[in-house]
Amino acid sequence: MGLDAPTPQPLLSVDIEALLAAAGEAAASRLRREYRLLRQIVEGAAAGVAVMDTELRYQYVNPHMVRMTGLPAEAHLGRTLGDILPGVKRSEGVLRQVLRDGRPRQLVGSGHTRARSPYERRESRVTYHRLEDEDGTVVGLVGIGLEITEPRQYLHKLERSHQRIAMLDTAATAIGTTLDVDATCTELVDFVVPGLADAASVALFEEDRPGRPGHGQPGVTRLRRAAFRAPRHLAERLGDLGDVDGSVDFEADSPVRRCLDEGRPLLHDLTSDDAATTGGHYAQRMARYRAAGFHSTLVVPLTTESRPLGALSMGRHGSSPAFTRDDVVVAQELATRAARALERAFQFARERTIALELQRALLNEPTVPHPGLETASRYLPARDSALVGGDWFDSLPLPGGRNLLVIGDVMGHGVDAAVAMSHYRSMLRALAASGLPLDAVLTYADRMVAESGFDRVATCLLALGDPDTHTISYASAGHLPPLRLTPQGRTEILSVPVGPPLGTGLGDYTALTRPGMPGAAVVLYTDGLVERRGEDIDTSLARLTRLHLNPRQGLDAILDDMLAQLTAGPAEDDIAVLAARLRGSVSPPSR
Repeated sequence: MGLDAPTPQPLLSVDIEALLAAAGEAAASRLRREYRLLRQIVEGAAAGVAVMDTELRYQYVNPHMVRMTGLPAEAHLGRTLGDILPGVKRSEGVLRQVLRDGRPRQLVGSGHTRARSPYERRESRVTYHRLEDEDGTVVGLVGIGLEITEPRQYLHKLERSHQRIAMLDTAATAIGTTLDVDATCTELVDFVVPGLADAASVALFEEDRPGRPGHGQPGVTRLRRAAFRAPRHLAERLGDLGDVDGSVDFEADSPVRRCLDEGRPLLHDLTSDDAATTGGHYAQRMARYRAAGFHSTLVVPLTTESRPLGALSMGRHGSSPAFTRDDVVVAQELATRAARALERAFQFARERTIALELQRALLNEPTVPHPGLETASRYLPARDSALVGGDWFDSLPLPGGRNLLVIGDVMGHGVDAAVAMSHYRSMLRALAASGLPLDAVLTYADRMVAESGFDRVATCLLALGDPDTHTISYASAGHLPPLRLTPQGRTEILSVPVGPPLGTGLGDYTALTRPGMPGAAVVLYTDGLVERRGEDIDTSLARLTRLHLNPRQGLDAILDDMLAQLTAGPAEDDIAVLAARLRGSVSPPSR
């Protein structure tokens, strides 16, 4: 449509000049003066003023309204807003309500105008009033409005800032809740989809060589996709691009490789042809994303102060807006927090592996009891939240056919606890071989650790079986009491005097000797077997007395049954169990 406007119909049917002539010279002069003043007010106002007829066609616009729309006044006259600015949205239904009932109403219009502006969309707030003749005939509307683009943009920006802060605050408690690498990656993609992206994946450098190129073709960096999240319909379109544990290769000259090397985010518009010019694996993946309906991607490195760990890749699809610089800022902050959580998880995995290997090596060290004694043991490391601890057990043959059972638990976790466990184990072996009574063994051990300044205390339980006297002697340093499985299948907690843990320097240990029970098995254990978070220890121990075990089975089968009944899921703490029984002493339970 051109800008030539039809001649507008007069809005007021009253003949102004006739009125002035009839008013008399003095009154006409006053009316002319008032008209000029009102005209100056309307045309000089810092607000847009527009007069429309009952068909919502413009009859008058003041200069400020011209500046707001970017069109000359002549382009407005005789046309509706939809005719001249189809990109601006305004409810005509509300305007017709004003015409019907005369109640003023306020509307916010938004869209694209012809005026020059730093903003892509402009917004204005206009209040509409009904216009009437002296006889009450409705002749149209007058709209008085202000442009609110700048303050609205400021409010939008402030709201987005608050949303980013809220998102980052939530991320602090949602990402890195465990010390598991893959679980942390899953938490990250679950957090960003759908809040920040329509699809997301995390790829990490190979775990065996963190921070270095993986095993791929020469010149190719290989990462492992550790997590992926997208709605099912998008995941189906992407196919193997969402396979967890799949390999992701990047050539040395690919944009993502440079992104990883330089530690900078990569923002890509898939509607352009830039991706196709890079070639290689990256271009192939971008082509598949574009074919699946994605139009914008963002890759953010997961980097610590010392090394790169991998990358967070995100995509937006369909009607979702393209990623903006604000999104990049949020994604970088999320990636920084996630990288710290991943580094803790990697450190945990390394420490846990070292501690577990050390502990297993020590626990698997061959100790052969006397031929007449049957023994069995189990060790289950904690699987989730806790690091490997310092649980240990031992079975030492002594002169005279005697055999010493030892079980202990070093306070704390990790490599230090595993190393401390090895010290305690070696020290107790040496003291037991010297022939000292059990209470003296614990007293010397407590004193030696305390005087050495060693800062790792430990609980410990000793059980010495003597076949000549048919007795078992016990001594405890803060440890849980032993369990006895009778030939009749009953499980009994044996009361043993308890002294302070080793390493406190408090000493004062007492040994207790009990008669042996033919065919009975003695079971020593660490607290991980029975303790439950928030449960009283007496309640935990009482659980042992309700076990249903078959005393005619071998000790290995008995321990397996015991663990099956007491451990329903992953252990919260390490579990060590040691059982012993004289060979050939098992007899069927009495009927």
